[in-house]
Formats: sequence, structure tokens, C-alpha cells
Amino acid sequence: MITHRPIVAGLAAVLLASCHGGSGFGSGCILCGPFAANLEGSLSGLVGYRLTLQNGASPLTGSLNGRSANGSGILFGTANFNSNYNITVRTQPTNPSQTCVVANGTGNTGNGNVTNIAVTCTINPPRFLYVANRGAGNVSGFSLNAASGALTPIPGSPFTSGGNPVAIAVDPTGAYAYIANQSTGSISAFTIDRTSGALVAVSGSPYGTPLNPTSVAIDPSGSFVFVTSSSGGTVSVYTVTPGSGALVALAGSLTATGRSPSSVIVDPLGQFAYVANQIDGTFAALTIDTTGLLSADMGSPFAAGASPRALALDPTGHFLYIANSAANTLSAIGGLPVNSTVAVAPVGGSPYATGITPSAIVVEPVNDYLYVANQGSTNVSGFKLGSNGTLTVLAGSPFAAGMLPAAAAVDPTGKFAYVANSGANTISAYAIDPASGALAALSGSPFPTGLLPSAIAISD
Repeated sequence: MITHRPIVAGLAAVLLASCHGGSGFGSGCILCGPFAANLEGSLSGLVGYRLTLQNGASPLTGSLNGRSANGSGILFGTANFNSNYNITVRTQPTNPSQTCVVANGTGNTGNGNVTNIAVTCTINPPRFLYVANRGAGNVSGFSLNAASGALTPIPGSPFTSGGNPVAIAVDPTGAYAYIANQSTGSISAFTIDRTSGALVAVSGSPYGTPLNPTSVAIDPSGSFVFVTSSSGGTVSVYTVTPGSGALVALAGSLTATGRSPSSVIVDPLGQFAYVANQIDGTFAALTIDTTGLLSADMGSPFAAGASPRALALDPTGHFLYIANSAANTLSAIGGLPVNSTVAVAPVGGSPYATGITPSAIVVEPVNDYLYVANQGSTNVSGFKLGSNGTLTVLAGSPFAAGMLPAAAAVDPTGKFAYVANSGANTISAYAIDPASGALAALSGSPFPTGLLPSAIAISD
């Protein structure tokens, strides 16, 4: 029997040999690559995380994250030679929420690389601001003027929540708001009217929590809500029902953190959570799996200062800042997320002095400023973030606030800061100097709230 297999094998060997040292097409090779064109171009304006692109309906390479991803000559993906491509945004970035658009995203690859794709991102301007009033059992809602920073009450405000609301969070799309009600052990869930900003209770709300919920956070995908319980020393997880915002307790999610957890935050990629434990003087580091379940990281919990009250991450998610309310200091922790090669430890110069009884922290993501609301000294400490996690006190710091400032927020564009004054039932509003980080009171500030404002959230 005659066989052609040796001849075919020999021919393949010759053809492959012709590729050695060559560059595929145009080098005498007919069976070797490259067979695909690079889809390249520029990315500008990205500040947030989890930006993904797609070619038609097919996702391209992994997510693009933070300001370090900006530049030119960026490889977004590949496509076959002589094929059509259609590059669009698959997932818009969050932390802060942005809108990215693609220019020169369609065409045919021909026989070469595509190099002129341009992705441009802008931060979504703030539209609404919400304040949880723990003394009144309600939420004050305001329209936020993105040009001036001024606040105007939303028709129908305030909106009834549960007893002693102490924390509030808005999902990344600006569609839902969640409020932790400490005395009634519940989470109130609202849809946000995207035109008026009015809050409408979600069907089934409020949802039960373990006793004395103290803080609430939402992951960047808007899929999970995390709630701490000071009585239980735990954090629990709820899944968010798409389209309605309704919450469903995640079975098996109750996770021990430490005694009297006061604050929970989630990193920009939604992979890790951190919890401050007030009585223990520690913070817990937790990994979030794809289902929302939590597990303690190696070595957790880690030391903080006395009575840690609030947490914040730098824009990269690699440095954690902790307001130690009984020590009047701010701890800066590096080596995050927890890994086997770099130790979790304070950065140089930590802890940093604050005012009396620091109670809230907020990070401005555009120009890297950090602000601390000092409840006991009625002011706000300001710092500049260094690339290595260190802090430098801003000129003019501290900045005057109202009586007993308890919460702080910065608009996502980095133009304005807001501080809830629980002893004055007001919000102080400031313009942020982009060059120096200095805070200057806005015209009309302070703005009245309900009784004992305790938490602030901003929606785009």
C-alpha cells in the first residue's frame, strides 16, 4: 500500500524551516504566522478601574485599571488578518464611575496591525448627594450642581429609612442606595430616580441584618453589598438582584472580623475587603471570591491604632488608611493586597497626627488628596498622597468645619468636598484647590440637613 504521510511530513518540515528567523507573511512562509493583527492605540483620561473592551461581542484582553493604564501604543487585543473589527466598551470603569468612548474602532485589519484606535474616558459628573440622619431616621437628598458644588433639596426629601441610620452607600451605576439602620438591625434599599434623585423604597425593603449594623459597602460591579455588625463582630454579604436592587442574604457569608467592626470597604477591583475593628485596634483583610463569599487573608487581622473608626484606600488599592479615633492618628498601611512576598506593615512616617477624634476619611481620586474629619476638634485634616503611600500635610490644614463633623465625601471629579456636621445638623461644602488641595467654603455653605447627620454618599 502506498502512503503519502512521509512526504507530507517532510513538506511540513520544509515549510516550517522557511519560517525560522522570518516574519511570516512576506518571508516565504505560507503555513506560519503571524496570522493576526494587533489592535493597538491610545488610552487617555482613565482614572477608574475595570474598563473592558470588546470586538463585536467577543471580550478583548483583561481589564484596564487606573491612571497607569493610560498611554499610547497600547495593545487592546488581536484580530485575524483581512477581517472586520468593531471595538466598543464592554464594561465602563468604576471607582470613580466614568464613561469611555472609542474612536477609530471599526474597519478591516488587512495584512497589518491597526494602530489608530483611541479610547477616551471622562469622569461622570456628580448629580445627587444623600445624607443619613441618624437622629431623624431619614435621608436628606440634594441635587448637586456639578459646576458650583451647591446643594438644592430634592423634592420629597427627606426620605424615611429605619431607626438610627448610620451608613449609606450608592451602587456604581447610581441606580440604588443602601442605608444601614443600627437600632432596627436592617438595611433600607432604594432605587434612585435618575431624573429627580428621589428615593423610592425597593420592594421587600428593609432587609434584616445581624444586630447593630455599623457600615455598608458595595463592590465595584454592583453585585454584592457588605454589612458589618458591631454586636456580632462580623461582616455579612447580600447579593443584589439585577434590575430591582433587591437584596438576598448570601448563604454562608457571615464572617468573623474582630470585636466591634466599625467600617468596611472594598478595593477597586472588587477582590478584597477590609474591616476596622474598634475594640481590638485591628483591621481584618478578606478575600472576596466570585460568588461574594469572604475568607480571611493570611495573617489577618493586623494591628491598627487605638479604636480604629474609619478606613479608606488610595486610588490603586495598595495602601490602606485608618482613622484611629482614640489615638488622634492616621495609620498608613502598605503591602496590600496581602501576599506572600511583601509584608503588611506601616509605611514610613505612620502613624500621622490628625485632629481630635478622627471619625471619617475620604480620598480625592484625581489629584491624590486625603481628608480626615476630626469630630473632637471640629475641623478637617488634609494630606497629599505619595506614590509610596506616605502622607504630607497640606498647607493651611486643618480646615474649619461645623460642630462634630462625622462624615466626609468628595465628588468624583475631585472639585468639591462635603462634611456632615452631626452637632450642627448641617453639611459644610468646599471647593478643592486642584494644585494645593486646600479647602475653601462654598457660597451658601453650610447647608441644612436632618437631625444628627452621620453619613454621606454621592451619586453620578
